[in-house]
Amino acid sequence: MRVETYQKAPGAFARNAPGYLFLLPWFIGFFGLTLGPAIVSLYLSFTDYNLLQAPHLVGLDNYARIATGDDKFISSMRVTLFYVVCSVPLKLAFALMVALLLNRGIRGLTIYRAIFYLPSLLGSSVAIAVLWRQIFDGDGVVNTLLWYVFGINGPSWISNPNYSLYTLIILAIWQFGSPMIIFLAGLRQIPTDLYEAASLDGASKARIFFKITLPLLTPVIFFNAVVQTIDAFKAFTPAYVISSGTGGPIDSTLFYTLYLYQEAFGYFRMGYAAALAWVLVIIIAIFTAFSFLSARYWVHYDD
Repeated sequence: MRVETYQKAPGAFARNAPGYLFLLPWFIGFFGLTLGPAIVSLYLSFTDYNLLQAPHLVGLDNYARIATGDDKFISSMRVTLFYVVCSVPLKLAFALMVALLLNRGIRGLTIYRAIFYLPSLLGSSVAIAVLWRQIFDGDGVVNTLLWYVFGINGPSWISNPNYSLYTLIILAIWQFGSPMIIFLAGLRQIPTDLYEAASLDGASKARIFFKITLPLLTPVIFFNAVVQTIDAFKAFTPAYVISSGTGGPIDSTLFYTLYLYQEAFGYFRMGYAAALAWVLVIIIAIFTAFSFLSARYWVHYDD
């Protein structure tokens, strides 16, 4: 009599065990460095934690202070919104202009592309912020050129509240390399037969740009706009270095993230700083949601 034995098939977890093993470093990083700290900061935003004593729950007091009794919050939000509204459109416009020039098929395209992309890699570093401070200082490069070329004695751009924020906006525009590369990739995807048909119909270059290039490029513009807006809200290093961590002069460069840093590590009000961080998350989420809701009216896909 023959007895047949059947081997039980391995379960789903056993079959996927090698995959989970390879994903283990990512899981550790996500839960240990992203999700875990986010949950802890949400809890601390309802406390009066000061790094020296155990946190005590204070309910919504931190958020009530943000909404009603914090002039610094209003000042930093005003500076940040002005920075976002000015820097993002100008950066995207400049990046698109350079991408259009590079898309003409000039020689050494890869070299130009690498050179123009380099500021995006270095622009947020401390070294570039220090260099920027030297360029726009009272006796910096800009004023030296103004004196020798035009005979004008320029102000100390970073020490004057009327100009200091604009130097940071110029720095942001200078970091146009990342959106420029994405624009260039989008331009390469536009069918050339559309341009040929428009040229045969006698369309001008301006009409071709506004009727063909720009509409077909709107998905790329939308992507760049969302990414660059989020990055602009999170800008910190240039304002910290140029103002020596004060946000001066007269809070003219007090970015929201810099104010958050001052509350957390300057005054050790970690609970309040955590509440400020979550307010920033909500603001960015609102801007992003509005962008996606409005995209249906101006972003054109293949259909």
